[in-house]
Amino acid sequence: MKRIICTVSNDLTYDQRMIRICTSLVSAGYEVMLVGRELHGSRTLVQRAFAQKRLRLLFKNGKLFYLELNLRMFFGLLFSRFDIVYSVDLDTLLPGRLVSALRRKTCVFDAHEYFTEVPELAERPLTKSVWEMAARLTIPGLRHAITVCYSLAEVFEKRYGVHFTVIRNVPLAGEKPMQEAKPKSPFVLIYQGALNDGRGLEESILAMKLLDGVELWICGEGDLSDELRLLTQKNGVEQKVRFFGKLLPDELAKLTTQADLGLNLLKNKGLNYYYSLANKAFDYIQAGLPSLGMEFPEYVQLNGEFDVFHLIEKLEPEEIATAVTQLRSNKNRYDTLAANCRAASKTLNWQMESKKLLEFFSKIG
Repeated sequence: MKRIICTVSNDLTYDQRMIRICTSLVSAGYEVMLVGRELHGSRTLVQRAFAQKRLRLLFKNGKLFYLELNLRMFFGLLFSRFDIVYSVDLDTLLPGRLVSALRRKTCVFDAHEYFTEVPELAERPLTKSVWEMAARLTIPGLRHAITVCYSLAEVFEKRYGVHFTVIRNVPLAGEKPMQEAKPKSPFVLIYQGALNDGRGLEESILAMKLLDGVELWICGEGDLSDELRLLTQKNGVEQKVRFFGKLLPDELAKLTTQADLGLNLLKNKGLNYYYSLANKAFDYIQAGLPSLGMEFPEYVQLNGEFDVFHLIEKLEPEEIATAVTQLRSNKNRYDTLAANCRAASKTLNWQMESKKLLEFFSKIG
C-alpha cells in the first residue's frame, strides 16, 4: 500500500478540498496523512478515514512563519515513511521537492491558486520577488502537477513548462440539501469564505445602503474581519448585515440553502483572482443557489455551458445593488438560474471529479 503525505499551510478543519481528496485516496487503497498547522482557537479535529497532524508553530504569520513552517515540514518529511509527498500550494512545495529528491520519492504539486499573484503581494515587490524565485526553483521539472481550473493550467504550462492536470474544487453531490425556489422576505445574500482583501466584501456591505428588504450573511473570518464589522457600523447597516464567523462545513451547507443568492465577487487585483474558479461557486451550484459573480474567464466559460451565474463587469456597490434588484424583480430569470444550478449539480460534483484524481494517481509509478 502506497503512503501519501499531504502538506498544507492552513488549519485542516475547514479545508474541504483536501478532506475530499484525502478521503477519495483512502477509498482507493492509499494510506494518507494530511499535515497542516494548529492555530489559536483551532477546533478539535474531526476523526476521518485518513490520519491528520497539525504543527504547533511559534510564529503565526510573516517571513518567520514561512521559514519555520518549511523547516518543520522538511525535517518531518525527511524522517517519515512515505512514497508520495503531495504539496499543496507554493508555500509547502520547497520541502516536498527537496525531500522527495533526497529520498528518491515522488512529489505531486497541487496549485490551489496563482500564489505569486495573490493581492497580498501586489504592493510588496520584494516579498513577491522572493516567492517568484521559489516558484522558478521548484515548479520547473515537476512530473506530476494539479491545479483547479483550465486558465491556471494554461498559464502555468506557459510559464514553467509543466503540464497541470485540472481537478476542480467541487463539492460532493448530495452533500448539501437542495434549495427549492420559494418566495422569501427578506431576500438573503450569502458570502462564504475568507474575509480578505479583494473579495468584494466592502462593496457588498456598501450596496446594502441601496437595497431594501435584503439581508447580507457573511460566513467566515480573515484579515478584514474587524474592518468589515466597523464598516457595517459606520454605514448604519447593522440590521441588514449578519456576521456568522467560521462555520463547520455541515453548518455552512445548511445555512447556504436558506439564502437566495450567493456572492462570489472579486477585484481584478492580480492574476490570481482574474483566473480563479472559487470553490464557493460550486458550493452555491450544489445548493441549487444562483450566484452573483464577475465576468472573469472561468466564470464566463462555465456560464456558457450551464448558465448558473449572473455576472457583472464592475465591482461597485451600485452595480451589485442593480444586479440584486434585477434578479429579485425578474422571477422567471431567477427561477431559470436556480433550475440550471440543480441540473448542473449532477455533473459538477466530487463523485464525478474524483475519477480524474484517481486516474492521475494511478499513472504515478
